[in-house]
Amino acid sequence: MTVLDAGPRFEGDDRTERMERALRPAHHPFEVWSMGGERDAYASSGERHYPLNHARVKGVGGSTLHWQGMVMRLHESDFRRRTRDGVGTDWPIDYETLRPYYAAAERELGVAGAADNPFAPPREEPYPMPAFPPSHSDALFAEACEALGVATHSVPNARNSEAYDGRSPCVGYGTCKPVCPSGAKYTAEVHVRRAERAGATVIPEAPVQRLETGGDGRRVARAVYADDAAGGAERTVTADQFVLAAGGVETPRLLLLSADEDHPDGLANASGAVGRYFTDHLFAGMGGTLDEPVGGNRIGFVTGESHQFYDDPGASTRGIPGSDADLGPIKLEFLNYDGTSTVRAPSPVRIALDDGAWGDRLLDRIRERYGNGVAIGALVGQTPRADNRIALDRSRADDHGNPVPDVRWSIDDRTRRTVRRANEIQRAILSELGVDVEWTVGPENTGPAYHHMGTTRMGTDPDRSVVDRRLRTHDVANLTVASSSVFPTGGAMNPTLTIAALALKAADHVAADL
Repeated sequence: MTVLDAGPRFEGDDRTERMERALRPAHHPFEVWSMGGERDAYASSGERHYPLNHARVKGVGGSTLHWQGMVMRLHESDFRRRTRDGVGTDWPIDYETLRPYYAAAERELGVAGAADNPFAPPREEPYPMPAFPPSHSDALFAEACEALGVATHSVPNARNSEAYDGRSPCVGYGTCKPVCPSGAKYTAEVHVRRAERAGATVIPEAPVQRLETGGDGRRVARAVYADDAAGGAERTVTADQFVLAAGGVETPRLLLLSADEDHPDGLANASGAVGRYFTDHLFAGMGGTLDEPVGGNRIGFVTGESHQFYDDPGASTRGIPGSDADLGPIKLEFLNYDGTSTVRAPSPVRIALDDGAWGDRLLDRIRERYGNGVAIGALVGQTPRADNRIALDRSRADDHGNPVPDVRWSIDDRTRRTVRRANEIQRAILSELGVDVEWTVGPENTGPAYHHMGTTRMGTDPDRSVVDRRLRTHDVANLTVASSSVFPTGGAMNPTLTIAALALKAADHVAADL
């Protein structure tokens, strides 16, 4: 088996230095994982600008190098959105199909969790590790939510609450996003190393330029890549089976770049769906300060949530009025970590840099603002639409002369209403808690969670989808796509566990074909 990765290896012994880059204001966030420049150029010609590079990492391990680490299963309802809600489309598989793969993915990633979520889909097996204890701010939120009739629960995390799979437990650096120096949080490097021990060849700095078919165009014959370690010389890899796992943006881009006489609109694109139905999760948030310490700034990840408004976002409680508007799923997150001031409490360094005061006055200002910030976030599901898409911008080229990806993205009215509903729920909880609200991220200033989905959607109809239920492309018999790009709809859950479950399912099918 040969694995081609577009970026370099990031050796584990430099993680502390990368953490320092993330913490020091003198460094740009892109510097942590060496993003940016001609290699990573992109366009965003849609209604809203999409800041693509804010959440990409090109290198061995990919975006798992800087992800948050939250791993939830999709709800049963997510697989039947068209049948249930009359929007989007149904998946060609159901929750029961993925259920054993979800359990296997939790074991492979190493998930710490508890079966205390009354809204979660059914499961029979315990999580591999016990859940992390709730933070002090979680307890404050739980008290306010209980008064309003809102249930709270723990969050499954792909980080070690105890030693697991040869990796240490979390030691509390608090910089999980963008870098975990201890290795307690899962990254795909874990399975890269395992694959190499089993005989796989991993070639870094080898961005694939195109996939070429042979014969009648029904099978991929070779992958052509640039050997960036050798000055960009083109090389080829041949195989019986090919798996494309480049995420929701670079996967459709490569298929479009692989157009030839047999596939004039792009490889596996007879349906015209390659690149279309690009969806993301939208962020809704609200925060401010309490007149007491909340125990924040000590934890780098979310430990408390509420999925009460996921399957019924318009539900009323004894403290929150209901809504009969047409809404999408909502996942509430109780934020208990420090970071950028737009969604989290500012750090002492950030306060000092922004305040402009000196001496005792600055010290007083830091004491006033640090340690009592509290916030609620939410992920909101976006309705998939064909006009939201990844296309090629042929007016601009990357470092190898290829057209860059063009993200054409907009937000529909249903999604805006759902963001507004999330804000209503958040305001009720913060009001009950006694928070002085200082900022809101709502329908007009919402932004993406950087969960790229839908651009090679799965389906049974070759005229309307790109891959089948096996994740094999309809048009090309030996090409499988393992990515969130195959999601027909995205729900509002963080997608990584579903990506892993689908990858395990795809691996079974590929193995059967070899």
